[in-house]
Amino acid sequence: MPYQTVNPFNNKLIKEYPTHDDQQVQQALATAHDLYKSEWAQGDIQPRLQVLHKLSELISARVDELAKIASEEMGKLIEQSRGEAKLCAAIAKYYAEHAEEFLKPTRYPTELGEAWVENAPIGVLVAVEPWNFPYYQLMRVLAPNLAAGNSILVKHASIVPHCAEVFEQLVTEAGAPKGAYTNLFISTDQVGNLIDDDRVQGVALTGSEKAGSIVAARAAGKLKKSTLELGGNDIFAVLDDCDLDKAVKAAAFARLNNCGQVCTGAKRFIVHEKVADQFLQGFTEQMKAAKLGDPLDPTTTLGPLSSAQALKDLEKQVNDAVKAGATLHLGGKKVENNPGNFYLPTILTNIKRDNPAYFQEFFGPVAQVYVVKDDDELVKLANDSNYGLGGALFTQDIERGKKLASRIETGMVYINSLTDTAPELPFGGIKRSGYGRELSDLGIKEFVNQKLVVVAK
Repeated sequence: MPYQTVNPFNNKLIKEYPTHDDQQVQQALATAHDLYKSEWAQGDIQPRLQVLHKLSELISARVDELAKIASEEMGKLIEQSRGEAKLCAAIAKYYAEHAEEFLKPTRYPTELGEAWVENAPIGVLVAVEPWNFPYYQLMRVLAPNLAAGNSILVKHASIVPHCAEVFEQLVTEAGAPKGAYTNLFISTDQVGNLIDDDRVQGVALTGSEKAGSIVAARAAGKLKKSTLELGGNDIFAVLDDCDLDKAVKAAAFARLNNCGQVCTGAKRFIVHEKVADQFLQGFTEQMKAAKLGDPLDPTTTLGPLSSAQALKDLEKQVNDAVKAGATLHLGGKKVENNPGNFYLPTILTNIKRDNPAYFQEFFGPVAQVYVVKDDDELVKLANDSNYGLGGALFTQDIERGKKLASRIETGMVYINSLTDTAPELPFGGIKRSGYGRELSDLGIKEFVNQKLVVVAK
């Protein structure tokens, strides 16, 4: 895939970017490895934390500029792009303030003597990142690993090269030495060659299930650690005792946020039969009310899909679901006579287990609505999925919500809120949604050597 910026609002090509050849990749790897061996990575953490402090300040000062770049490149609504930039600043600040505490040695009482575990960097990491949150995905990998002392080589998605380029510039401007963070416009074959190299010690990927399985297999073949954050088919459970108005509004936002292109976006709406008709009526009205338009226009509430291919793929998925027996309750088609990648807000009902849509992730403004009679049926349906990333439960009985949350097989559950993210909270899933955690104290421990040291009596 060529690295190019194409505005999804009108499909106009803005700029093409040259790719890095094998010699440039090898030079980048050598520089990153040399830095890992240096005082920068092996010595005092404070210089690394100062880079994160500065990076947070730089991003905070450039929120509008960064937001405009993201919105023009992948179609995110401008206010949501601003929110993403602010979140990135918060993540950098969080690790600048807490990484030293997270990485300090842990004492272990033992009869053998004095014992502790140190957290040391392991070396060069390769990160493969997606386009849907073009800054946040990068920051999730950068902040904890820069603090830990690992060097990072990044292959970003081919449709967001401007975001990739400007992020690297910000890291450099913040004072990171050459090799700490390197953006590479490379092919999947070049990624594979990097993973094979002995100087690379770990791989982090956020993306599709297919890409994750390929990268994980390549890393496993070389006995290297990997973390994966892949797809999701998250539930949004509406219980009979919930605040229905709140649930309806949250449901529409949860499905339309970032044009439905969110791994943790609500996709399967599981509704108690006592409130099913009311919920569907309100949900339909909210989805219909979406205002499609230019993502740079602050009055727009639903922008385009990220690319013409994304639109084509989503259109086929919905058509296949209907052919297999699903009821098209709302929408179900792209916007005609429009140069952009717009798809109407869509609701599918009556999806049976033998319908391919039952197990699929729809990356766009398409909701599936299911009706259940009780909590046991809710849990059974929620867990009947190949994925397990996030999920939301709406109920006014918090104890009921807690018990259900414990029964649902997923990495994250939010009660009375759509699935969210914050620097201090771990992010990740189970099943085909991947493994490992990013953010919080857990994220910084994924790629460190937890080294035991014992001083004998």
